Amino acid sequence: MAEKTRRLEGQVALVTGGVRRIGAAIATALAEEGADIVINARSSRAEGEALVARLKGMGVRAMLILADVVDEQAVADMAARVVAEFGGLDILVNNAANRGEGALATMTLAEWRAVVSPIVDGAFLCSRAAVPHMVARGNGRIVNIGGVTAHAGGHERAHVAAAKGALVGFTRALAVEFARNGVTVNCVVPGKIGGPRSATSGRSVTLPPGSGPLVGREGTPEEVAEVVRMLCAPTGAYITGQTIHVNGGIVMP
Repeated sequence: MAEKTRRLEGQVALVTGGVRRIGAAIATALAEEGADIVINARSSRAEGEALVARLKGMGVRAMLILADVVDEQAVADMAARVVAEFGGLDILVNNAANRGEGALATMTLAEWRAVVSPIVDGAFLCSRAAVPHMVARGNGRIVNIGGVTAHAGGHERAHVAAAKGALVGFTRALAVEFARNGVTVNCVVPGKIGGPRSATSGRSVTLPPGSGPLVGREGTPEEVAEVVRMLCAPTGAYITGQTIHVNGGIVMP
């Protein structure tokens, strides 16, 4: 049997919020395709280093960078380090997020911003830092990880829904701005994804009564990662500005 071609050989991918769940699954899927991987996390050093070791075992270069995606200088420094150490930056996955819950009537502005800023400002700062390197190569991929509450609603998740909804507009705007430079930009929207959740993830999303996956189960991080893999591969070059749902039929826009 012929050896499977690794379609992202020689490319460099940065995955924010990449140490666990969907982020880790995406990093693994891209490494399987031969991409060198930079994992970003705010503080999860032990988990990040363990993932880096696993990725290196797959025959790619990998490293962990601890940086807060809402810190403008830290993001600029992170992008510069990626390019200096790995020689470029071809793929950006904006996955970093705080998801929390809170009733609108009692939510403070600080609580609102604690959720909205990592998702929206983080995607802005990371994309702004990454795009010049993609434009210089005439090729690049940006994938923003959205959220089903932006499309189906969610109890006590106004801040999450607003932030994830903003990513849809952000995706479309960047797709228009950078298509001529060979950079595609898409948004992948997970539905109810099973498995252990981090403290910053909050409870599993609560959907309106009567709604739920038509397939009768929760999804897996790997199923989300497969869509990201497809978008980042050469075969995804004709897909841009799209919002792609991986939700088992919870919503059908």
